[in-house]
Amino acid sequence: MKTYQSSEIKNISLLGASGSGKTTLIESMLFESGVIQRRGTVEQGNTVSDYFPVEKEYGYSVFPTVVNIEWLGKKLNIIDCPGSDDFVGGVITSLNVTDTALLLVSAQNGVEVGTQTNFRYTEKTKKPVIFLINKLDHQEADYDRTVDEIKSIYGTKAVQIQYPVACGAGFNAIIDVLKMKMYVWGPNGGTPEIKEIPASEAAKADELHNALVEAAAENDETLMDKYFEQGELSEDEMRTGIRAGMVLRDVYPIFCVCAGKDMGVRRLMEFLGNIAPAVDALPAPKSLDGHEVPYSDNAPTSIYVFKTSVEPHIGEVSYFKVMQGVLKAGDDLQNMERNGKERISTLFAVAGANRTPVDELHAGDIGATVKLKDTRTGNTLNAKDTDIQFGSIKYPRPRYRRAIKAANQSENEKMMQILTRQCEEDPTWRVEQSRELHQTIVSGMGEFHLRTLKWRLENNEKIQVVYEEPKIPYRETITKAARADYRHKKQSGGSGQFGEVHLIVEPYIEGKAPQEIYKFGNQEYRITPRDTQEVDLEWGGKLVMVNSVVGGAIDARFMPAILKGLMDKMEAGPLTGSYARDVRVIVYDGKMHPVDSNELSFRLAARNAFSQAFKEAGPKVLEPIYDVEVYTPADLMGDIMSDLQNRRGLIMGMDSETGYSKLSAKVPLAELSSYSTTLSSLSGGRASFRMHPAEYQLVPSDVQEKLLAAYAASQTEED
Repeated sequence: MKTYQSSEIKNISLLGASGSGKTTLIESMLFESGVIQRRGTVEQGNTVSDYFPVEKEYGYSVFPTVVNIEWLGKKLNIIDCPGSDDFVGGVITSLNVTDTALLLVSAQNGVEVGTQTNFRYTEKTKKPVIFLINKLDHQEADYDRTVDEIKSIYGTKAVQIQYPVACGAGFNAIIDVLKMKMYVWGPNGGTPEIKEIPASEAAKADELHNALVEAAAENDETLMDKYFEQGELSEDEMRTGIRAGMVLRDVYPIFCVCAGKDMGVRRLMEFLGNIAPAVDALPAPKSLDGHEVPYSDNAPTSIYVFKTSVEPHIGEVSYFKVMQGVLKAGDDLQNMERNGKERISTLFAVAGANRTPVDELHAGDIGATVKLKDTRTGNTLNAKDTDIQFGSIKYPRPRYRRAIKAANQSENEKMMQILTRQCEEDPTWRVEQSRELHQTIVSGMGEFHLRTLKWRLENNEKIQVVYEEPKIPYRETITKAARADYRHKKQSGGSGQFGEVHLIVEPYIEGKAPQEIYKFGNQEYRITPRDTQEVDLEWGGKLVMVNSVVGGAIDARFMPAILKGLMDKMEAGPLTGSYARDVRVIVYDGKMHPVDSNELSFRLAARNAFSQAFKEAGPKVLEPIYDVEVYTPADLMGDIMSDLQNRRGLIMGMDSETGYSKLSAKVPLAELSSYSTTLSSLSGGRASFRMHPAEYQLVPSDVQEKLLAAYAASQTEED
């Protein structure tokens, strides 16, 4: 493989909703460029892009796959991204290291929720977009409807460069209004016959050509002046204008293709090679400290590792982008995050599982290496005396949780080590050993996402694991004031234990001071605060302890022990064993013994007095509430709304946009356990959702009764 300069390198993210044909398109592109001699299919499990065993097993893309194609003296680094919303992490990763997004749209389904989700990520990363309408040979293909949908959503920036002469089973020809030629294919696709545009299509082609000329001219003052003077632009001038418009996201070219029959693929690759912006045509990336880092071969070498994976028969592979300088095999680099040195022993240009050794890679290029000692996804590796660092990529919050344990308990430690490594490969997988729930929790973007993790553990690592419903992190609080006292007394041989604590509990409300007098029954209790301690609880809310002991009934030296006793019960509430929050405790009296009183005695006395008072103070269980946003085709809105309401969801609003609707709701976490699966089933995979923690709210009384009964039963079993 020849060495390519920055101006010759095109980095492209291949995006599209699930089933839009991305993997099939990659096969045709690799075939056309001579990288492979025979096109594989998803059905046969022999594609270059889906080469992981789990992908072959399930028949869908799981990981973003890097392929490189040499075409017209350019190097096209294409990252084929999974289409399922469960694997959106791959899309986000790809867009952060590529320079153009090629967004596939099925002519059968039109603009889908997945299409719009992908487009929103291109907006966040400010990447140029090319729309590619695929599957024009499908019997239900409707090109005109699809274009109308694209233009209604994305406006006049979407400009047709091609259109099919006919759709459906008879599709075999397109009109290209940039070149003003007709391309015709035989039944096996491949190299087309280039013809003049027939008279029957001349008027339509001229109209679209003029629209394209105007779009190209709008992004370059020189071209605009020439267009006003001459009313026309040359093909090269149009290329210049289209490229400038793409960089500014003012032009979204629309292309046609039938990837399954290899029709339109060569022309697409020509456009990518000739017109799509090279890495040095776009704004320079910024380092963690906000400084621009131009793609320059003359600067010290710096690379960014955007993906690591353990691959069949190879081991760990690190994928990277050269951010500046020239990377050569044998270079020694410094890991900026982990303060270690790494030797780049070998360099590869990658096409799926196929790897071609290369001697060097220039700024802007994408490659891979193996056997790095201590480098992880998101790390920056620099040449000596270079302190550039690129930040980690930000991913959305997980939406699907499961408790996990090894079927054989002796393998739990090994399982945790492997889970940690898997989460480094895919940052949208997360693992947590929850002290609160006493479970190991794995989280991901959906059921398929976690199913893939389980498959890899069981098939690659030979560890059988069990998924369970995760416990819900409830909270406990009180709604009124209550009083209790408790004497801890124990005598065994020599010195004994003695501590007595009298206290009042009440709800803590920010800004509200304790009362001067509390009345319980016929007795009044006067409060004289001597000291107040506020504890900001790591799980949210506060514990406030007021020392109102007078007359030396309890020495001040025992107050820290009393606070520890209170915290014991705040960490394991009396109702369900959940964390408690927002409680004020007033310690107003007690007793001690000159010999037998110690810290343990007062810790135990405080713990038991608090538990008694808590149960009398109108205790309530709080549950976590999540903000949920569902993006759905408008025709499914009713079904999805009903489902959310059945989950105790409160509908907060609805927004309608062309092509989809957005439904906002507040839903208890306890009702969202398998929501991703249900939503996929309800929508046929056409809807997606996002969720994030919002607040804690009181559970309904019937739900609280069930929770208390379940906790009581579990405590009985343990006893």
